[in-house]
Amino acid sequence: MATIGFVGLGVMGRPMVANLAAAGHTVNGFSRGEASRSAARDAGLSVVDSVAEAVAHADLVITMLPDSPDVEEVALGDDGILTHIPDGADYIDASTIRPEVARKIASAFVSAGHGALDAPVSGGEAGAREGALSIMVGGDPETLERWRSVLDAVGASVVHVGPSGAGQVVKAANQLVVALHLQALAEAVVFLEAQSVDVETALSVIRKGLGGSTVLERKSDSVLAGDFRPGFRAELHAKDLAIVEASARTGGVGLPATGLVSQLMRSVIARGSGASDHSALVELARVLNGRVDA
Repeated sequence: MATIGFVGLGVMGRPMVANLAAAGHTVNGFSRGEASRSAARDAGLSVVDSVAEAVAHADLVITMLPDSPDVEEVALGDDGILTHIPDGADYIDASTIRPEVARKIASAFVSAGHGALDAPVSGGEAGAREGALSIMVGGDPETLERWRSVLDAVGASVVHVGPSGAGQVVKAANQLVVALHLQALAEAVVFLEAQSVDVETALSVIRKGLGGSTVLERKSDSVLAGDFRPGFRAELHAKDLAIVEASARTGGVGLPATGLVSQLMRSVIARGSGASDHSALVELARVLNGRVDA
């Protein structure tokens, strides 16, 4: 069993910490926001008051943070993880960030004698609660094997996909696919509504055929109930699609469908729904078709 410092106790981080603790690991959690720390304490998790305290006696440090600047500051800042991490401890970032930032951070940790992995996750809040996340790992394979049992406590699939940064590249591709599936669901709902077909019945049939997907399985019921409480916020998905677009430009490839859904996701934010679930694309589709008021 490992002693783990975990930084980032938000929607994804809290259930991940709970699953790590349930597996028998000692986890000291920290979050920069007081509300997140309070929610974690209310959930019965061990919460400390600083990065330094979280890291102090850790065998492994894990971060789950919103964006590249957050991870860079927490990992490499003056009072960050690299300053306090004990000799022999390793670092895993489970956030979704730019691949080049992941490579920069990994290089800094490896140069200082620590193992480092980028291990972004997919599965949303439900997957985090169930310990069923899909984890795509970039970095040294031996470091992954050292900590595979820890990642198995939060994920149903843990796959090494390449060197440092590769996990983030694969996660970007995942977010591309998820966004397109969400937009397909949104347009299917609006199409079915316009044809006076029972949407719930129709989606139940589609989910069992070639058009079925994890997106339809996890999102159809909440979309039909008008429940857009965030399992994954639209504003975060827009950030991820921006990573895809930037990486596509660097790689010299054109992704027209991705560009379109990225604009649509940003339109969801412009309507004031950035904190809603990314499935709020269906509400935008209804607005664009005049089926609800803007």
